[in-house]
Amino acid sequence: MSGMSSDSSGNPAAGVRDGGGEALPGDGGPDDRSVMEAVAARARALRKERGWSLDTLAARAHVSKGMLVALENARSNPNLATLIRLCDAFGVPVTDLLQQPAAPLLQPTPPGGQPVLWTGPDGGTGTLITGAAQPAGGELWHWRLAPGEEHHSEAHLAGTVELLHVHRGTLTVTVGGQEAVLPRGHGLRMAGDRPHAYANRGTSDVEYTGVVLVPPNN
Repeated sequence: MSGMSSDSSGNPAAGVRDGGGEALPGDGGPDDRSVMEAVAARARALRKERGWSLDTLAARAHVSKGMLVALENARSNPNLATLIRLCDAFGVPVTDLLQQPAAPLLQPTPPGGQPVLWTGPDGGTGTLITGAAQPAGGELWHWRLAPGEEHHSEAHLAGTVELLHVHRGTLTVTVGGQEAVLPRGHGLRMAGDRPHAYANRGTSDVEYTGVVLVPPNN
């Protein structure tokens, strides 16, 4: 949910947390122009707030300088892996990078305002429902994995925690070499700062909710 390494799911179009590559327009990353413009403005602002050069951010996020230039000018369609690398470098949740405004007492998010930031090879999706910025950083996700789909994530910021609840099917989660098989109705608390993976090894769709708790940016 929150991370990156090479996309072992074999999905060339997935803008996934496990994909280490950098998607260009049409490669399957977020294609909503408003998302691209929000990321461009917010990434530029966060970088300037910290007094970082493009070279500094590129080194911290393990993203090429060329990609950052394109991203900050809203010319790049970044995949989810690139978004997460930037968030880890800045120490903020994805919702902060997407420039969602500070929440009033009630801030509904209609379906049209919930970006699908991951698409699996067989129709699975990862949808960012809502979230909160620092100091209480968090992300609420809804995931659907088709049979045989899986994705792998690198370790995130130290102290990152993920909470899962399976609504349908059986989800297999692997963290740091340990595996948990979660049937419908089961929940899980897991370390997000270790390499981890989510897989549907069954014959029907898996649907689950995930919450990513992001540690404060020191």
